[in-house]
Amino acid sequence: MKHILLVDGMALLFRGFYATAYSRNYMINDDGIPTNGVQQFLRYFLDCIQTFQPTHVICCWDSGKTTFRTELYEAYKANRSDPPEELIPQFSLVQDVVRAFSLPNVSVKNYEADDLIGTLATLYKDDKITIQTGDRDLLQLVDSNTRVALMQKGIGNYDVYDEQNFFEKIGLYPEQLLDFKGLTGDSADNYPGVRGIGEKTALKLLQQYDSFETILQQVDELTPAMKKRLTEQRDMFYLSRSLAEIKCDVPFTISLEKANYEVDIDEVEERIHQIGVSFPLRKYV
Repeated sequence: MKHILLVDGMALLFRGFYATAYSRNYMINDDGIPTNGVQQFLRYFLDCIQTFQPTHVICCWDSGKTTFRTELYEAYKANRSDPPEELIPQFSLVQDVVRAFSLPNVSVKNYEADDLIGTLATLYKDDKITIQTGDRDLLQLVDSNTRVALMQKGIGNYDVYDEQNFFEKIGLYPEQLLDFKGLTGDSADNYPGVRGIGEKTALKLLQQYDSFETILQQVDELTPAMKKRLTEQRDMFYLSRSLAEIKCDVPFTISLEKANYEVDIDEVEERIHQIGVSFPLRKYV
């Protein structure tokens, strides 16, 4: 069985940039481009490969601020500030570094990296899938063959979610997460869910009733105030749920052969040097 590592590239790059930018040591290369985010990305990336030993690796990226979700809800992620100017040139530089390993970068206009990861996990559902990310939204993809390695503070620290431990960790099953997000919303992504319902209440409702549809069917069992919230804000629940749902049918193709992980360390080292990134590759490969 193939073991495919799906990398949430944006999550690694942003985490890497902010983890090293606090001292404003951006590590400028000969072309005047900061490389701190790229260097830390490489540490995260290669440590994950060492830890989980995939046979294939694909790196997925957002394609811009505007997606089909902003068409559904204009305020989606509108609370986020623009990236720091020192990070912007590293977006293309880091993809050059991934290509130096002869591995594919995937991005599709109008979609987020999460959607590409979801599509690939579905496309290769008969293979073993590990998803590297810091984004808990991707937990909805966990199934019998797909696990999510959530990055923790530092390098080499992962909180791994799979089908066996999922309920123990969260108190819900993966298929309940969308209803959970529909109820609670997401302040980071700037959509409200059902106002007045927090995480503890949403967890309790879904543990008792299993799904939002069942809650509505038995809504008379709830307090008048809760019944009012759920029925009057039903449309916002469905909108929030749609915004949270990862698309698993994005129209793109990729050859898995191009994702085969076989490193010629001398060649990769030379390519990375040509790109303008100084990195102790042999320490990680």
